[in-house]
Amino acid sequence: MDSELKFLAEEVDRLIRQYQEICIENTKLRQQLAETSARNEKLTEKIHIASSRLEILLQHLPDHE
Repeated sequence: MDSELKFLAEEVDRLIRQYQEICIENTKLRQQLAETSARNEKLTEKIHIASSRLEILLQHLPDHE
């Protein structure tokens, strides 16, 4: 009986440690996702700006017809 209780206590401790590790990893992943999303937004904005500039430049090119 004591060995069963000891085994169960060890399993509970192991599960608690795993849960804590997963919580830490989850927090890190959420932070990475937020940072990546912010970078993605900035890059998307830069693409829109570059696209607009290219359109303006193309409008000012002389026609070769």
